Amino acid sequence: MPKVLFLGDIVGRPGRDAVRARVKALRAEKGFDLVIANAENAAAGAGLTAAIAAELAEAGVDAMTLGDHVWDQRNFEAEIDKLEKVCRPANLPVQCPGRKYLVTTAVSGFRLGVFTVLGQNFMKMKSDCPFATADKMLREHGKEADAWIVEAHMEATSEKVALGWYLDGRCAAVLGSHTHIPTADLTLRPRGTAYLTDLGMTGPYASVIGRNIQTGIARFLDGMPRKSEVAEGDVRLCGCVVEIETASGMAAKAERFEESV
Repeated sequence: MPKVLFLGDIVGRPGRDAVRARVKALRAEKGFDLVIANAENAAAGAGLTAAIAAELAEAGVDAMTLGDHVWDQRNFEAEIDKLEKVCRPANLPVQCPGRKYLVTTAVSGFRLGVFTVLGQNFMKMKSDCPFATADKMLREHGKEADAWIVEAHMEATSEKVALGWYLDGRCAAVLGSHTHIPTADLTLRPRGTAYLTDLGMTGPYASVIGRNIQTGIARFLDGMPRKSEVAEGDVRLCGCVVEIETASGMAAKAERFEESV
């Protein structure tokens, strides 16, 4: 059974350094066939660049997803179409550049599709309905891969949970991201879909969701805007491992993954 590691949001240089230090070794040690990662915070904690995407691919990441910080880095809209291992959220307006999904192939020939949908509750980015978009993506592209993982990049836990139930039996996993805090609710749903509300982040946990602690506290105390640097302490790789049945395309086993670096 193919074994897939999906890493939560890579945050800044500490997260990138952790990926460079461990992903290739983990593939050998754990037998991961494919590694996917959310890379929307990889560039100084906000956005992605072509150079960093190449760096992560060289480190052993097969596919990179993005979220609401997709356009944070200057000129990235002119770079994204050239990045074959990067997809932007599928439910952004149709005129936005970038791939809506990726299909990546393991050495065994197993094809895994992945796409992200943004939530609409408490998210400020313009997007179409994530439920309808997931329906459309699986209906139109489902046969292009042997199994699919859907990333739920959402603020509201209820929206993620609902999407997990909605897609049960139609994809191998629905894995949540965006809030940077790993959750303890990993389950195999009745029809074979693995579900996790949040993968957590790959980055510094001695922080306020990846940022400097004192700056984070100060913003809550006085509400004043201030630059918030990426933190550096307690760096971890965090995500989920999903083992997929090739015949059904559903999850046979899933477990949280967390490792200090």
